[in-house]
Amino acid sequence: MDGLPESLRTVTAASCQHTLKSAIGCVGVGLHTGRKVAVSLQPAPPDTGIIFRRTDLGIDIPARFDRVTDTRLCTMLASPDNPDARVGTVEHLMAAFAGACIDNAIVAIDGPELPVLDGSAAPFLFLIDCAGVLEQAATRTLIDIVRTVRVEDGPAFAELRPGSAGLHLSVSIDFEAAAIGRQALGLHLTGPSFRAELAQARTFAQLHEIDALKAAGLALGGSLQNALVVDGPRLVNPEGLRIEHEFVRHKLLDAVGDLALAGGALQGRFVAHRAGHALNNRLLRAVFSDAANWRLAQAEPTGRASYAYGARAAA
Repeated sequence: MDGLPESLRTVTAASCQHTLKSAIGCVGVGLHTGRKVAVSLQPAPPDTGIIFRRTDLGIDIPARFDRVTDTRLCTMLASPDNPDARVGTVEHLMAAFAGACIDNAIVAIDGPELPVLDGSAAPFLFLIDCAGVLEQAATRTLIDIVRTVRVEDGPAFAELRPGSAGLHLSVSIDFEAAAIGRQALGLHLTGPSFRAELAQARTFAQLHEIDALKAAGLALGGSLQNALVVDGPRLVNPEGLRIEHEFVRHKLLDAVGDLALAGGALQGRFVAHRAGHALNNRLLRAVFSDAANWRLAQAEPTGRASYAYGARAAA
């Protein structure tokens, strides 16, 4: 893997926790709020996890599945003590952290939504690569799925199954719009596979939905610069797709970001059809509702893992 950024060299078989070498930031516009926002990605000590820090409110919000309060077209986190303290559209950054093997970081933000940037995870991955990745003197927490858990909503479903080392994902979508149609993709999540297969895939919307979304106070910052827009059989974006089957790749990217809220690196197989943020979050809640569904493990340099049963993944 010569020539790859350090963040991708370390991710494939990481047994230690990682954080950023230095702080780095950017300014952008929120996809749904349309508001300008500044965000800074900062190093954090071992066992911190990912923390979203609302600098304008002085409130920290852990990046955990049980802090998710809204899943309409994005994943939103909020403080249980102050529901107005929230951070929306966290999934693209969380996916980039997972792809780059970042376990610990402070995300300082001065507004209620992360910037959408170009609608993919690639700009966040670029920031992480520029900041650098630091190995820490603490072992990673792994969460092994030991019993299949499934959630459904009509024909849509999402499930986590026991599997081999790492996280394997298989996602399928089915849209009436001919420009999207039926698509499916599966991959084993590693640094190189995330960079090559998922990071550049952009969020998308159907043209006939946009007016209703804006009337509901959503997608106010959306544009052809940060989203794919489909009109039946036609892709509105003049530059076309970045990558074949970009739509299902983005759905898989969203799933990586949503599953990164588990509180540790999941080990198992994720399978989903027509799922979105709501089902992804319901799935994590269902998994952790019963200790028989999972076990904690500590990654070891040998690639093996030592296990502990009955502990809480996101205490």
